[in-house]
Amino acid sequence: MPGSPAFIQGLVDALVELSSRDALTGLANRRAFELALEREIDRVARSGEPALLLTLDIDLFKRVNDTYGHNAGDGVIKAVANALLDSVRPMDLVARVGGEEFAIILPNCASAFGETVAERVRRRVEHMPVVVGPGQEISVSVSIGGAFAPQWVRSTPALWVERADQQLYRAKRQGRNLVQLEPTAVSVVSSEEKRLLFDSFQHHDHD
Repeated sequence: MPGSPAFIQGLVDALVELSSRDALTGLANRRAFELALEREIDRVARSGEPALLLTLDIDLFKRVNDTYGHNAGDGVIKAVANALLDSVRPMDLVARVGGEEFAIILPNCASAFGETVAERVRRRVEHMPVVVGPGQEISVSVSIGGAFAPQWVRSTPALWVERADQQLYRAKRQGRNLVQLEPTAVSVVSSEEKRLLFDSFQHHDHD
């Protein structure tokens, strides 16, 4: 009943759920994505398990809006969101982080499987017809960049996203509808990440 602790808790849970979901797609929103990214970085730093971050962008999305209208654009975004969800495991987090921008956090994803997963996502979108009007279907594609969290290193969400985004820009520059991942799992530990690691060692020395 209204006013009871159970009712209030239910209301709070519903509001939390609403505040963490993207209204158009039902995916995690940017706020939920950033919280999940922090948790995953913490887990990787402690466990050493590999984790992959993919950042994705719908290719030539402005052209869809300009040609078919914003309702069609919304339909494309929803269709891509569903394709992403269908391409990953239940444990993976799919988020809409901007207009036509998405991100996927894949915990416990070995480097050997990174390319396979990203390619599966790319192909799923490429082969998916999207209805944009009566009797009108179009095909869309996504460009995908990916970076693995450096294992045993305390990184930051911003650095991890930046590294994945650099690969996304490479995919765009090389013609779109492509996957570009950093070459290896421990790949590049940036000078900023080295500094964070050094600081954490110093901190332990003083404990």
